[in-house]
Amino acid sequence: MDTEIKHRVKATDINAQYDASAKSLLGNKSILAHILVKTVDEFKKMNPNEVEKLIEGTPYISKVPVESGLTNIKFKSKGQRLVGLNTEYCEINEGLVRFDIVFYVNMKDGLSQIIVNIEAQKDEPKGYDILNRAIFYVSRLISSQKERDFENSHYDDIKRVYSIWVCMNMDENILSHIHLTKKDLVGKYNWKGKLDLFNIVMIGLGRELPENNEMYELHRLLGALLSQELTADEKLKVIGTEYDIPVEEKFREDVSIMCNLSKGIEEKGIAIGEERGIRLGEERGIRLGEERGIRLGEERGIRLGEERGIRLGEEQGILSSIRKLMSNLKMNLEQALDTLEISEEEKPKYREMINNTANK
Repeated sequence: MDTEIKHRVKATDINAQYDASAKSLLGNKSILAHILVKTVDEFKKMNPNEVEKLIEGTPYISKVPVESGLTNIKFKSKGQRLVGLNTEYCEINEGLVRFDIVFYVNMKDGLSQIIVNIEAQKDEPKGYDILNRAIFYVSRLISSQKERDFENSHYDDIKRVYSIWVCMNMDENILSHIHLTKKDLVGKYNWKGKLDLFNIVMIGLGRELPENNEMYELHRLLGALLSQELTADEKLKVIGTEYDIPVEEKFREDVSIMCNLSKGIEEKGIAIGEERGIRLGEERGIRLGEERGIRLGEERGIRLGEERGIRLGEEQGILSSIRKLMSNLKMNLEQALDTLEISEEEKPKYREMINNTANK
């Protein structure tokens, strides 16, 4: 196997491990609580420790399929037919696109819930518009509630949904809330329903870690957590000291693993770059060598052609003079050669040329 291909295969594997590690860290309830405090109106100004208690169960990380018909699963419990999120048979359904993180959050009233989806992107994708994908995801999270969170035509039981996208390596730090609004075109009417069911939050993380202030509080936390530049100790210092997040052993291990994987990605990138640089250098060297060879060949050919043309022209001029001396002044060949002061070295050549002409 080509060396560069080997490096690319290894880099892909490391990238997959890095993505899994990043999702695991983002799925930590303490981290999720800080995200909710900055993105969901009901939780703003709340203590993240209190919000953490409202997150139901364990968040589903890379388990729930996005595809229509596969997000839910039917099962029986105590003789009852129930529908829940499909987290079964991950091996059988390997290769399916899955939500990065999905979880339920109880509201402060203790009666209602919201569904939250967190998606992590290393950078803004080139193959499609990221907002279109976010709209698809939030739509799936709404439509998949039928028979799971509400039955038949009980649409008033639809739970509010948030799809929160964390995009790294942006030019600046960004926080955007995309949601439904009503615009009256003709007349006014208070249509019954909830415009707040559909929510997309786009979080853009700049390449540089921002200063610690209220505006960029969430960006600094996520930027430190997902940074490929900071060491594990530097990450833990920001997360533990500035945000008072408990740095338990498992969390510490996950941060260390991600830092090691980040280093591996960098090393593989360098290796791939070196291999590609060598190959491109060789290809360019061969191409430039061919081009230079052709150019030098052309130049030498022109020069030799000019030299030969001049030489042939001189020879033809001397031959013409020899013939005129022999014809007009009745000289013999040797007399004509002496008259023109042809050197002894050149005389055999002209004797042969005159004789060849005479024999034709």
